[in-house]
Amino acid sequence: MGLELYLDLLSQPCRSIYIFARSNNIPFEFKQVELFKDSVLGKKPAAGSGAEQPRAGPSNSEGAGKVNLLKKVPALKDGDFMLAECTAILLYLSRKYNTPDHWYPSDIQKRAQVDEYLSWHHANIRANAPKTMWIKVLIPLFTGQPLPSEKLQEVMEGLSTSLKQFEERFLQDKAFIIGSEISLADLVAIVELMQPVGVGCDVFEDRPRLMEWRRRVEDAVGKELFFQAHEMILNIKEVLLKWQALQSMPDPHLPSSSAQTSTAQNYRQSQK
Repeated sequence: MGLELYLDLLSQPCRSIYIFARSNNIPFEFKQVELFKDSVLGKKPAAGSGAEQPRAGPSNSEGAGKVNLLKKVPALKDGDFMLAECTAILLYLSRKYNTPDHWYPSDIQKRAQVDEYLSWHHANIRANAPKTMWIKVLIPLFTGQPLPSEKLQEVMEGLSTSLKQFEERFLQDKAFIIGSEISLADLVAIVELMQPVGVGCDVFEDRPRLMEWRRRVEDAVGKELFFQAHEMILNIKEVLLKWQALQSMPDPHLPSSSAQTSTAQNYRQSQK
């Protein structure tokens, strides 16, 4: 059995793994999982799959649950070996397939710089960027009411502080985070920052240094691959409208409207 990657491209970590594997010509079977669609909107996915752009079938969601007992993505299955967590998967792939050194340098100090950014990232960029989608799109979808503008402003202020630190501490005047070539640090950072862009919060606007860095990352991985991986998030509102239309069709598996409201309430509680 070959390498299988269980990914939902609405997920930032999944996009980083997808881009990394494709840009390094790593052979794998793409098991597209629609956990968001399945578990939050509650619509059973349609069966079917394909090599390059497969559609999720029930087996992919169930398979992801077997590979990762936490029932989260990303998840990797390589023969009998199974692995979860984005950073662990990226490092496994880089080592097994001996990808170019610039991704995770053999130089101990450059490697430490990648590790440093990956550690900082979770408590800073990742702590704020994903909230924009919940505030601007998802919670209003579940509740039928927009959140107060102050909620978004609070998140954007936190994200702005993190972006200032990102530019001054990590990017500085370099082409990429650790120097002249792209690394895993750049890849993990860029996919996270595309999440707010997809819901109309362009964090690159009025930040020319950040915008130039984004363009260099796009060029390094290939623009076609970059935008293929981000197609769903850049069209998230259209995707959700399509799912809403499917949800309005009679289906015994759909949750009640109160269940959807509960999802939004749970998120709000988690932010207190």
